[in-house]
Amino acid sequence: MGQAIILFGIVLSCISISTEMFFSARILQGIGLAIANVAEIAIIVLAISEENRGKALGIIVSGVYLGTSVSPVVCGFLVQHFGWKSLFLITIFFNTIGLILMLVKVKGEWKTNENDKLDLKGMALYMVGILLFIYGITILYDGKAIILVLLGLMLLVGFGFYELRQKAPAFNVKLFKNHSFTLYNFAGLCGYLAVMAITTIFNYHFQIVRGWNPQITGMIMLISPIVMTITSPNAGKLSDKYHPQKIATVGMLITVFAFAILLFMDKSTPLYIIVIAMVLEAIGMGLFSSPNMNAIMSSIDNKYAAHASASQLTMRAIGQTLSLSLMTLVFRLIMGSLDLTSNNYALIVKSSQLVCIICAVACILAIIVSVVGLKLEKKISF
Repeated sequence: MGQAIILFGIVLSCISISTEMFFSARILQGIGLAIANVAEIAIIVLAISEENRGKALGIIVSGVYLGTSVSPVVCGFLVQHFGWKSLFLITIFFNTIGLILMLVKVKGEWKTNENDKLDLKGMALYMVGILLFIYGITILYDGKAIILVLLGLMLLVGFGFYELRQKAPAFNVKLFKNHSFTLYNFAGLCGYLAVMAITTIFNYHFQIVRGWNPQITGMIMLISPIVMTITSPNAGKLSDKYHPQKIATVGMLITVFAFAILLFMDKSTPLYIIVIAMVLEAIGMGLFSSPNMNAIMSSIDNKYAAHASASQLTMRAIGQTLSLSLMTLVFRLIMGSLDLTSNNYALIVKSSQLVCIICAVACILAIIVSVVGLKLEKKISF
């Protein structure tokens, strides 16, 4: 169903005749992606034996990074030569193939909680709460934004208490009684918070601070996703032999070293130093992503696979969104209303360095909670 919704949203994007219609289509795609991603991880957990789970998750993560590495190059070529709608036309082709393969090749169903009703009130509480919270952080330079942040937090707390009373909750809060599950999820949130903004930082550095064109920047930016594509499947295999969160912790430690290098990145930093930091960050995240996912999914019983999948995807989405929100806030506080141009490169460097400090702190937090989670680990049962 999720893949079908994605496909429908892409088609609507192609034929959009207004901004409102286009954004509505994109929202529809987001809903489809949420459904598809949750189902994808849950199916892997239920269909693949536990001793091969890490390998399977590693392949999934590798596919994500491979798409990330190829996408900018392909999309840049398509937009330049065929216009923006070509982006959606080519994705219609690939999504149609994906949908057909699912219908033809995936036999049977892996159902859990199939008789549960949708918790629409819970969904609404969460959506409004997280929207107010994230948007409030983005504009925190405005004193009134604190009201949005607090209101968002209140709604999220209310959402948690509401879900505890539901027989079929949208978000199974009871799973967080398992301390290891909670800490591994928090580690995931910190990890994705740390790395999401760095892509934008590199873009700013190469194109604005150094004045390079988008083509050269794009080629250099391919380094990280390619390294992640290579690292992730091997990290998944390792997480089948050794405790997955131990592998993830090593990955976060390597990522800390990457940010330690980037703290001093300015206009005079040699390119090879930046490339080393990019490779270290990519190796670190490659070692972190699939093992952390494996640790989360393995810390609970398989009957809660769908809930756990939703949880780790939620943490990833919140971490990535917070990362960009905090980066936007930092640049606004330091640069004010100044433009992102080469004339203001000193302020861009200062802002970028502060963002790297925040990212490094997030990595350290991920390491700490991972270590604590390893000590407290035990299976959950209701």
